[in-house]
Amino acid sequence: MKPIAPSLLRWFDQHGRHDLPWQHPRTPYRVWLSEIMLQQTQVVTVIAYFARFIREIPDLPVLANASQDQVLALWSGLGYYSRARNLHRAAQTCMQQHAGELPQTLDELIALPGIGRSTAGAILAQAHGQRVAILDGNVKRVLSRYAGVHGWPGATAVEKSLWELAEKLTPPQRVADYTQAIMDLGATVCTRGKPRCGECPLSADCIALRDDLTAQLPQRKATRIIPQRATTMLIIRDAQDRILLQRRPPSGVWAALWSLPQVDAADAASAWLHNELGIARGKSSDWQTLPQFIHTFSHFQLAISALLLQLKTSPTRISDGDDVRWCSHGDIAALGLPAPVRKLLLTIWE
Repeated sequence: MKPIAPSLLRWFDQHGRHDLPWQHPRTPYRVWLSEIMLQQTQVVTVIAYFARFIREIPDLPVLANASQDQVLALWSGLGYYSRARNLHRAAQTCMQQHAGELPQTLDELIALPGIGRSTAGAILAQAHGQRVAILDGNVKRVLSRYAGVHGWPGATAVEKSLWELAEKLTPPQRVADYTQAIMDLGATVCTRGKPRCGECPLSADCIALRDDLTAQLPQRKATRIIPQRATTMLIIRDAQDRILLQRRPPSGVWAALWSLPQVDAADAASAWLHNELGIARGKSSDWQTLPQFIHTFSHFQLAISALLLQLKTSPTRISDGDDVRWCSHGDIAALGLPAPVRKLLLTIWE
């Protein structure tokens, strides 16, 4: 297969992205952080989060010594919070096993929490100039179209073929620029919908363009019905205008984040109030029902109902601890909160 690096690098020099914040300087830590943030998230969204994170946690030792709450608070709103927890754990592992640095071999990087083969490749290629291939979503799309690879890229056999292509086409020189170039091409030109083939430096040899298959390649995963779940969140506000928060369990949805107490249905709200706060059950009419809304995860939709209760006193049975706390309006910036919970709280405090 004809090498693509010369044409791609010429295009990159003129049209690529050269001013991304993690490129200046392009250290292993900054590349790693950006790659983790860019998983499932677009560059335009990541830029502001990256700038805020790097300002508060500028290097790996600071990350390792940060509290989980601080890391999750800085990540709050980006979603896929396991990325942040793995980032934190990996930094601590590096302090214990790698003298406070990210290792410089593929196998050692992949052994760290949250770092897969493509992320490890990006760190080695961009921060160290090693000739190591990457294969993120943008690269899969470019290679699938260029080489006419059929099948869903997530399938084992298809992904293996794409990795072989990626390794073959990665050049020995300017590897950092090449990896950025092929990601940029997929993100800005060889897009999922309406690719701008007339602007693509690889169009002359692209099999998908030649065979009119750009709309079909890469093939999508077979569609499935997204299940829906439901929950009722309890917004309990005390006499000091604080709202009661509970920490989520260490695994599962929104693991270890601060959230609102939840019950399965509205008729369980008063029982929760009695059992957890020692407050008389009262009447269902004491609760104000807020409009239901839907929050979409990658694998299901969550229908969220919310009930608001204004207490006339501040219960003494609840004191701030590791798993429960009262939260004022000024506290929320420092807490790791799921995006819909943060939005709900800000609405209440408007």
